[in-house]
Amino acid sequence: MLASLSIRDVVLIERLDLTFGPGLSVLTGETGAGKSILLDSLGLALGQRAEAGMVRAGQAQAGVVAVFNPPAGHPAHALLAEQGIEADDQIVLRRIVTVDGRSRAFVNDEPVGVALLRRLGALLVEVQGQHDQVGLADPATHAGLLDAFGGLDPRRNAVAEAYRAWRGAERALKEAREAIAAAQRDEEWLRHSVQELSDLAPQEGEEDALASERQGLQGSERRAEAIASALSEIQPRDRRGGGAPAAALRNAARALERLTPPSEEANAALTALAAAQDALAEAENVLERLASDAQPDPRRLETVEERLFALRAAARKYTVAVVDLPAHLLSLRDRLANLDAGTGRVAALDAAAREARTGYVAAAEALTAARREHAEKLEKAVAKELAPLKLDRARLHIEIAPREESAWGPDGQDRVTFLVTTNPGQKPGQLAKIASGGELSRLMLALKVVLARGSPVPTLVFDEVDSGIGGATAAAVGERLARVAERLQVLVVTHSPQVAARGARHFQVAKGVRGDRAETRVVPLDVPARREEIARMLAGERVTEAARAAADELLAGAA
Repeated sequence: MLASLSIRDVVLIERLDLTFGPGLSVLTGETGAGKSILLDSLGLALGQRAEAGMVRAGQAQAGVVAVFNPPAGHPAHALLAEQGIEADDQIVLRRIVTVDGRSRAFVNDEPVGVALLRRLGALLVEVQGQHDQVGLADPATHAGLLDAFGGLDPRRNAVAEAYRAWRGAERALKEAREAIAAAQRDEEWLRHSVQELSDLAPQEGEEDALASERQGLQGSERRAEAIASALSEIQPRDRRGGGAPAAALRNAARALERLTPPSEEANAALTALAAAQDALAEAENVLERLASDAQPDPRRLETVEERLFALRAAARKYTVAVVDLPAHLLSLRDRLANLDAGTGRVAALDAAAREARTGYVAAAEALTAARREHAEKLEKAVAKELAPLKLDRARLHIEIAPREESAWGPDGQDRVTFLVTTNPGQKPGQLAKIASGGELSRLMLALKVVLARGSPVPTLVFDEVDSGIGGATAAAVGERLARVAERLQVLVVTHSPQVAARGARHFQVAKGVRGDRAETRVVPLDVPARREEIARMLAGERVTEAARAAADELLAGAA
């Protein structure tokens, strides 16, 4: 429901903060006091068109904040979640209009487009006025209202489920046909690609394994080359052993041995040369063992590199990563399998789609039959409410017409439209086109009395629903507004004391002057002030004791 409304600098309102409660709230005041400004301000928060003329003279901008407390599970919560806007128990709609006519909209302090504000507003408030009608006047709501009246939600849900199953089967069939058509266009290429990749047989993780092995083989090759180079430096370069360090050491030892007599220093040199020969021999033995162990398979590196290059070439050709080649091969095989087995699969999917359509049609026809049954009951229920509202010649006609198959949906195959006649012999027409402003508001009230139980909108606003009536008819309007308010929050702008007496809360709208400016004020009335206001509505400008006594009777009768 609407919890509060705050208005800043809108036309004649400088600052206004109103708090609302459940049940029926009435707003009264003399003509021209500014009641329409309140409704226009609320409409601004609900996403209606903004105009520069709404900004109070001398101010840069106007602002309106409407705070709602919708019940748990209300569609507004789902809409906010869909838009990624966090919401707790409250939904706050805010609108700012600048003096140049531009506006900004916010929901729970998140900036939004006016279109979203309008969608939320339609879920939270329904306005029934003299001129602008929404809610019941929108034919798009009529099927849901009829279903709610008849308790047809289980049938409607069954239709929605059957519709989803049918459309899902249709999508699967369409996708299968498209896949086969695409495969047939590319059949030659597809078979060649499957054969080529099958011959290549890429494996999961193969590229990393090959790259690692290649790096190891390249390292082994460099190690063997280094060992061979070291051996070549210490081993003989010709058959006679020339050019080798070992031969040079032997030749040096022989030269020193020819010294006679040998000196002590020469003997020390010979000992060192002998040790060098032994160390060189040991080094040669170690290097030969290392060379024997480090000999790589000369073909393995070539094989690894060829495989790695082949995988990478295939990846470039098919524009995928090497790691994705196995999955790509499976995908191509699936496409080829779909092509080879396509006819049978399409036939099965086609049969499934036909069966799903048959299920949807059966569920929708059952819903149609139930709608026709309850449409007659709804027409009769509304007819009972019309006579006391001075609409005894008016009749509601519920038209249930079939839609083209292309327009079938989760709500069934029907186009449900509420039509009305206001005089015998008149051709039924749409609600907003047949009735006058006052008649239309009372027709909407009669419908709301009957449909209040199934209304998804928690707050109703009636603007002068009592226009042009009085006496018993006005009393009937007030009584019905009170009945609707037992289930929904109702706000009504009224000139009728009979309606005003029915309110659980009463607000008086009055125009005054502050300084040199006119100003609209809204005052919640206590019991004595309410009695005085209803007496004024009964008597006019001069309130008499008789009017006060009549006000007491009205208030007592409404209690």
